[in-house]
Amino acid sequence: MKKSSIVVAGMLCLLTTGCGSLGSGMLGGSNSSSDAGSILGGVFGAMTNGETIGNVLGSVIGLDKMSQDQLYGTWRYDGPGCAFTSSNALAKAGGEVVATQIEDKLQAQYAQLGVKQSNTFITFNQDGTFSSKIAGKSFSGNYTYNPSTSALTLRGLLLNLNGFVTRNSNGISVLFESKKLLSLMQTMAAFSGNSTLGTISDISKNYDGVRMGFDMAK
Repeated sequence: MKKSSIVVAGMLCLLTTGCGSLGSGMLGGSNSSSDAGSILGGVFGAMTNGETIGNVLGSVIGLDKMSQDQLYGTWRYDGPGCAFTSSNALAKAGGEVVATQIEDKLQAQYAQLGVKQSNTFITFNQDGTFSSKIAGKSFSGNYTYNPSTSALTLRGLLLNLNGFVTRNSNGISVLFESKKLLSLMQTMAAFSGNSTLGTISDISKNYDGVRMGFDMAK
C-alpha cells in the first residue's frame, strides 16, 4: 500500500470516530447520517494529492508533532494559518475545505493590517528567547514549547500568549485561540490606528475548536 493510501485510511478512522454526534454543535442539523456523509465527502473530496493530504494532517493540532530542535530558527509569514483542536472538531467543521475558507477570510483581515512576508516573522532561539515582527511591529521576549502537546507560550512586554505550533506542508503554523489572536492583532493594530478586526471575532463564534494564526516557512 502506498504511503498516501495509508494516510488517507488513517484519517478516515480518525474522522469517522469523531462523527457520531454530527447532528448538533457546529452543523446544527438533525440528520446525522446525511451530515456525516456530506462532511466526509467534503474532506476527502479535496484529497487529490500529497500536498492536500499533508494540509489535512496539519489541520489537527498535535497530530504531526515537531521536536524542539526543529522549531529553532527564523520563520517568515507564508499566509494565514488555521487548525483544529481535535479530529472531531475538524470533521464537524468540514475539514480542510472549511479551514481554507477561514484562511481566505483571514487573508483579507491581515492585508488590512499590512501583514507581509517581508515584515512578519518569528525567530526561536535556543536560549528560550524569541524575536518577531508582525506587520513591521516588534514583539519579543521568552518562549516555552512542549513537543508532546505542541503547546507554545510567548511572554513579552506587550502581552503574554498561549498557543500551539503544528506542521503544515510548507513549514509550520503558529496558532492561537481566537480571543488571544484578536488581542495580539489589536495590540499591533493600535500602532497604526487600524481597528477593523471583526472577522477574527466572528470566526470564533461560528467554529468551536478552531485555532488561528500564521503559516510560517523558512
